[in-house]
Amino acid sequence: MPVPIREALPSDLDGLLTLYAQLNPSDPRLPDDTAARIFTEMQTRTGMSVLVAVIDGRVVGSVTLVILPNLTRGGAPYALVENVVTHDGHRRRGIGRALLAEAARLAEAAGCYKLMLMTSRPEPHVRDFYTGCGFSQNKIGFQMRFGGH
Repeated sequence: MPVPIREALPSDLDGLLTLYAQLNPSDPRLPDDTAARIFTEMQTRTGMSVLVAVIDGRVVGSVTLVILPNLTRGGAPYALVENVVTHDGHRRRGIGRALLAEAARLAEAAGCYKLMLMTSRPEPHVRDFYTGCGFSQNKIGFQMRFGGH
């Protein structure tokens, strides 16, 4: 049975914060008013989408997709995914795969020439998951972190 995926709604915010607590357990929970303000900004930002998988009215998975304009590759945009997470009680059911497939579909429909993601998880099953979703590990990633995050 296909996993229902849609754009996140304001009513999904608490479910998203619950998922993100599983993704980054050491992060303190944002105050409700701060989370609502940030989520509104995310929803209104051009090229940014928060996709959710919903089962029985409950958010059980999410991915953030960002499509960015570009002056190379003939002006074709590129896309990034971040915060890929499935609720720990719903893993290994194809939810993450469905979310990434929808993100890829949207990126391709927007004319993107590539979709990128990074993970800090070194476990082989994580790498196998992403390659099984169609990603290839063919670049070297670098990051610079700020503010103790």
